[in-house]
Amino acid sequence: MNALNDMSAEMLRARITQHLTYTMGKDKAHASTYDWRMAVSHTVRDMIVDGWFEATRRTYEQQGKRVYYLSMEFLIGRILEDAVINLGLHERIEEVLRAEGVSLMDVVEDEPDAALGNGGLGRLAACFLESLSTLGCPAFGYGIRYEHGLFRQRFEGGRQVETPEDWLNQPHPWEFDRPEASYTIPFKGHVETRDGRAVWHPGETVLARAYDTPQVGWEGAWANTLRLWGAHPTELFDLERFNSGDHTAAAAPEALARTLSRVLYPEDTTESGKELRLKQEYFLTAAALQDILRRFLSEYDDLDLLPQKVAIQMNDTHPALAGPELIRLLVDEHDVAWARAKRLAQGCLNYTNHTLLPEALETWSTWLMGRVLPRHMQIIERIDAEHQAATQCGPDLRIVHHDQVHMGTLAFVMASHVNGVSALHSDLMKTTVFADLNKAYPGRILNQTNGVTPRRWLKLSNPGLSAVITEAVGSGWENDLDRLAGLREADSPELRAKIRAAKRANKVAFSNWVQQSMGLRLDPDAMFDVQVKRVHEYKRQLLNVFETIARWNAIRKNPGAGWVPRVKIFGGKAAPGYFTAKIIIRLINDVAKVVNNDPVTRDYLKVVYPANYNVSMAQRLMPAADLSEQISTAGKEASGTGNMKFTMNGALTIGTLDGANVEIRDHVGAENFFLFGMTAEEVLARYRVADHARKAILQSQDLQDVLQMLAEGRFSPEEVSRYHGLLDQTWNHDPFLVASDFVAYGECQTYVDRVYADQDRWDGMVLQNIAGSGFFSSDRTIRGYMDQVWGAKSLL
Repeated sequence: MNALNDMSAEMLRARITQHLTYTMGKDKAHASTYDWRMAVSHTVRDMIVDGWFEATRRTYEQQGKRVYYLSMEFLIGRILEDAVINLGLHERIEEVLRAEGVSLMDVVEDEPDAALGNGGLGRLAACFLESLSTLGCPAFGYGIRYEHGLFRQRFEGGRQVETPEDWLNQPHPWEFDRPEASYTIPFKGHVETRDGRAVWHPGETVLARAYDTPQVGWEGAWANTLRLWGAHPTELFDLERFNSGDHTAAAAPEALARTLSRVLYPEDTTESGKELRLKQEYFLTAAALQDILRRFLSEYDDLDLLPQKVAIQMNDTHPALAGPELIRLLVDEHDVAWARAKRLAQGCLNYTNHTLLPEALETWSTWLMGRVLPRHMQIIERIDAEHQAATQCGPDLRIVHHDQVHMGTLAFVMASHVNGVSALHSDLMKTTVFADLNKAYPGRILNQTNGVTPRRWLKLSNPGLSAVITEAVGSGWENDLDRLAGLREADSPELRAKIRAAKRANKVAFSNWVQQSMGLRLDPDAMFDVQVKRVHEYKRQLLNVFETIARWNAIRKNPGAGWVPRVKIFGGKAAPGYFTAKIIIRLINDVAKVVNNDPVTRDYLKVVYPANYNVSMAQRLMPAADLSEQISTAGKEASGTGNMKFTMNGALTIGTLDGANVEIRDHVGAENFFLFGMTAEEVLARYRVADHARKAILQSQDLQDVLQMLAEGRFSPEEVSRYHGLLDQTWNHDPFLVASDFVAYGECQTYVDRVYADQDRWDGMVLQNIAGSGFFSSDRTIRGYMDQVWGAKSLL
């Protein structure tokens, strides 16, 4: 970091100019914003590389234990601005560009978000990589280099329309292509027994090729590696077929290989879609494990050291094939006896569970697994047989039952540690989704409450508030977030006013962006009430939009009742095949169209749904939020991380006792949290009430009115029946208890209005939320993993 501190603006100017000239081939007079971005990015990357190399050398010299984080998603967002903040170069680069008549903001916003994830799972992985580097823990993140990501979302007639992401249409300046780090990944074929050993003869192969992106930590003291795998053909081109006139077939191997790394979570309602998903998961896992073993064996010749030098974290069930694959490599490729191979694999592997929904734990048919990965099916069956013999478990606890391979059970059985991601989630794992496994393997489940990096989600996203915090508690809080507690001692009317001014500036900036991008004028003095997350029924965007309709109806009936103006802001994508989630999105947009054009209510209520919610939009929105909607059905959300980011940025939470909401409420104070709704225990009891949905609806005239408006087509006059299916589900099933929590939610929202109208009280609650958010740093989470799961040490 000292070298970076010594770098003057003049030296930076020379480096940027050199890259502009010799990397981009442009002079200043003809350089576009893209050219400047690439020149600045290459300059900053150069500054990271020396520290990156030094971290690698130190790890080899000290023989440090490495952490390998396997995840299908890494939602890293824009890299340039994050790197500039962590290296302490923001002001100097801004000065250099300003002198050239170039805006740093324009340069930063020219960078596309890397389309490598969808939601909390991928953003958590990105925060963890940054914290691993900040703490100096040697680590690799392993993922897939998706060409088109999940999808780019747009709205047509209120409907979600999916189009491919195009982030790789431009050169990616942060990555290093590593063709020498390529591995053959086998699929299909058959297994024969030869001299008592299994020999797999694959029917298909692809090459996994590495692309490395350095991940720098705070102040540039350490950098780890995000290694993404791109799929390439083992045979590039069939010249004989081409020359015979079969031009399409000649290129088929390349097309088939690239399919593996084109799209995140391909639609799996077809057999071909299921096969592609399974292949993707194995592609990631097999490439990572071959790479891990190669690196280990370059340093050590005793495989028994593997658990002492290697910790592998499976982020959800997607990499659960790591257990069978590591056993396969040890037994089939390295001639290790089965029992020893299994022991070594279990000594390295750990599993993070992210769901309490049994249907969200992946399963694959034995037919598909056996056809695509025949050797792994054999290994899984042997693991399962030994698991059954050791635990005397019944059929429902088997890895393989009802002709399905249960990946959650496989991950649990093969892991040394299984962790939940909030205190409530970890407790519920022991009594619900993994209750029997917890009894069979006592002590295996532990908790590691999620966290987020304050460098991106406060220092970078909210410079105004960050400056106020530094003035109040001093510098250094960026990597010691518990220092935020000092805001409580510093509390004063002047401090509250500065925090309020920073919030209003953020709201003005967001309002300007909405007007420019959507043509909708917002009042920055209105309450910004925000729910942004993946659209799913258990997250209950439906509850929010029902309350929005009820509020609109109430304002229309009595517009002079002293309403607190609100802007309801939604954001998030629905999986392409998730019909109910997509119809909820359309409903929100239909409601917005009516509400925003109503002359009676538009001064008091607006509804905004910007398309294509991503990391960069979150960085605009979260600092501007007044109210954070964390309203999932209690017992369904594992943790959440958006809730933490909102709290850190001074938004108050309205929420249920679900996921990390419980701990947020504990740390900020119950009096500074808007709690409503049933507890997890009450939810279970409610499910046992016959006809619970209809009973709840009949107890609320406001909800009946909302449902009647939908039935009459008030928000879809051109298609009156558009929401009749949603109505039928709400009246007769209501699987996530929207109706049962509706009255409590509405009453809590009325209380929120009263508090917001009392500025000093609201400001005091905001300060308490920021001050109490220190626990939710991902640095604290990673220290917990290092101490309690991985046995890894910092080398700083």
